[in-house]
Amino acid sequence: MTEALWQLSACEAAQGIRDKRFTSEALVESVTQRMAAHNPRLNAVVLDLTEEALIQARVADACVKAQEATGPLHGVPVTIKSNIDVKGQPTPNGLPAFADLIAPDDSPVVTNLKRAGAIIVGRTNTPELSMRLTTDNPLHGRTYNPWDDQASPGGSSGGASSAGAAGFGPIHHGNDIGGSLRCPAFNCGLSTVKPTFGRVPTYMPSAPEERGMLAQLISVQGAICREVRDVRLALKIMSGADARDPFWMPVPFDDWPGETGPIRVGVTTESYGHPLHPQIAQAVDRAAGYLSDAGYTVEPVTTPSVDDAAKAWFVYLGAELETFLMPLAREHGSETIQQIFEWYFQIGEVADAADYRKGIKERTAMTRQWNEFLEQTPLVLAPYFLQPTPDWDCDAKSFAGTRDVFNAGIYSTGINWVSLPAGVTPIGMIDGRPAGVQLIGRRYREDMILDAMAAIEARVGVLTHQLWACEN
Repeated sequence: MTEALWQLSACEAAQGIRDKRFTSEALVESVTQRMAAHNPRLNAVVLDLTEEALIQARVADACVKAQEATGPLHGVPVTIKSNIDVKGQPTPNGLPAFADLIAPDDSPVVTNLKRAGAIIVGRTNTPELSMRLTTDNPLHGRTYNPWDDQASPGGSSGGASSAGAAGFGPIHHGNDIGGSLRCPAFNCGLSTVKPTFGRVPTYMPSAPEERGMLAQLISVQGAICREVRDVRLALKIMSGADARDPFWMPVPFDDWPGETGPIRVGVTTESYGHPLHPQIAQAVDRAAGYLSDAGYTVEPVTTPSVDDAAKAWFVYLGAELETFLMPLAREHGSETIQQIFEWYFQIGEVADAADYRKGIKERTAMTRQWNEFLEQTPLVLAPYFLQPTPDWDCDAKSFAGTRDVFNAGIYSTGINWVSLPAGVTPIGMIDGRPAGVQLIGRRYREDMILDAMAAIEARVGVLTHQLWACEN
């Protein structure tokens, strides 16, 4: 090996363990030593599981030595966000009041990762109630972006993205109701896919009650990784069946009929009157060129309105946030999160009960529009964020700051509203901070999105290698 084991992709790490070129214990030791050296500054991992992970790694190595059957992630270190359940561990979701809320069982993604042989080395930080596009809370404090201390690591999976960029393992669990996978990936130079609703099973054994209907329909689980091939591997594993999720769909991952002829990619930088940074527009154009060079048919398009969908996210999902989450924020949250919630409700007038019912009906029509559009144009290349990676506290300074963040993020919340799959992959640096582009696809066609992301990555390279090179 010419590079430290912590730098390996999950695909390389799993293959190396299977081939007995190195042990799981050596891999986990390399990753946890990296974590011990850099996490005190970054505060990405808030529950260090090094001791348990090394024990599990030795067991994994014994299985390999005994030639027992192994899973696709056998002996590979991963992290899990601290807002889902891992049996016997706390699920605080950024709130001091929930610091001792111990999970009675694993959530489905944890079950699936463990079944594949993954070893959890730590739990990653999240903002209070996982409802900010940065990561800070009164329980564990602020998470830093490894590229720039003043840059937001993203939210709500900011601990996952910081850990991924810093080298604390190749796969980092996260989830996404308004951008909580894609925002951190964009901000930290990583790749991710927000899967289609129903692709990855979800359930919270520790939850006292079910979530609101729109939250159930819009929120999804996924993985943030440095390399596209690892996102593909992790997402496929996470998608395994679990009877506890009645909305899980038994749809194929790779075994779809092939497209006849070159795949059409529609390109848009429509900003709907919101400020669009010129280098973001240039980045989308550059990615379009990469896809054209890779054999895709690339052409400008006008999509169904993303802005209308983003506004609906605030108006109708906002009604659930006000009903179900705001009482928790008032009782247990900091003044900061309470103020930010109030600003959320000012961005879009929160629907009353009658309008909420109407909004669910309108959501069906919007989703149908997108489905019909994507029948002719299977992929859409678009911005993810209309501006460069922002400062870590831009949403907490003023109502205008919160509004500006979400105006720049219409391609985030808007795509959540219609529950379409969407991936973010790095495109380079803008204003000295990482930036990415977004690919939106047909329902359950994460495979097509990942193929296009891989084509872009082949030209851009793995962006975190630039970060690590600066350490030398």
